[in-house]
Amino acid sequence: MPLAAVAFVLAFAAVMGGYLAVTRLPGTMARRQLDERLSEVSTDRVMDGLEAGESTVVQRPLQGPMPAVDRFVSGTAPGSWLAALIEQSGTRTTPSAMILIAAGVAGGVGLVALLFTRQPLIAIGVGLVAGTIPFGWLKRRRTVRLRRFEEDFPEALDLLARAVRAGHAFQTALKTASDELPDPVGPELKKTFEQQNFGLPLREALNQLSDRVPILDVRFFVTAVQIQRETGGNLAEILDNLAHVVRERFKVLRQVRVHTAHGRFTGYVLLAVPPFLAITLSTLNHDHMALLFHERLGQQMLVGALVLQTIGFFWIRKVVNIEV
Repeated sequence: MPLAAVAFVLAFAAVMGGYLAVTRLPGTMARRQLDERLSEVSTDRVMDGLEAGESTVVQRPLQGPMPAVDRFVSGTAPGSWLAALIEQSGTRTTPSAMILIAAGVAGGVGLVALLFTRQPLIAIGVGLVAGTIPFGWLKRRRTVRLRRFEEDFPEALDLLARAVRAGHAFQTALKTASDELPDPVGPELKKTFEQQNFGLPLREALNQLSDRVPILDVRFFVTAVQIQRETGGNLAEILDNLAHVVRERFKVLRQVRVHTAHGRFTGYVLLAVPPFLAITLSTLNHDHMALLFHERLGQQMLVGALVLQTIGFFWIRKVVNIEV
């Protein structure tokens, strides 16, 4: 009865937390973004900063719940990777916040697994796996954002080419494109324009753009612009040709995805079949499946199956992932 009561409380809290997150979180995030945007353009804040002797063009990092952790991880390779992942995903958070969330998820899931299995090793393993979920969510968000950037980038190149052909300077064309294009292309180009407008050399601003958006098309764009500024040439024609190449590359990429759809679907099916069979057999014959969880040999077989399933899934993804 105590175990059932704890499980009921945890399940109820998870359901209510999910409901509140779905219903309240979007509105809260929208209000927070509006407040931040208003605070950025507020004249009173700028004047207060000038009166206090502060520089309004100095870039300050976002403060997290544990600033000491942020300072510590910023000097390490994993911390730099996590900070770059957060920036590329477009999420307004900090490494310390993600570490705190991952630790909370790992501890909560591990506690639930311990209550149900009574096996500390299994609970630790499940908790460690669950602790990677926030980082997986960040990587998924980064992938989706970069794909949107790739899809909208040819339109940005066309807009830049038209602005340059109309007689505008490249910096003015960047400002025009950043105002016209949606997220994520517009904000990234706007950040590049503001960096060079505040005194950063254009070469460095473009290099930082390629670091924030690590895709091949952006590197082509940055290299083409830098070469044109050093050697001269028709920048509008260069941008038009680059937009054409990017669109043709996307056409080939979509054809490749069509041809590899069967392999990707096979990987998902092979990953989903064992858990589905385990749940089905546990429902039909619980005592038979309980041996896998209570016997030492059964636990070793479960760990081996999990490791082999993971290796097979990533192997299939590697086979069907064809670079274009």
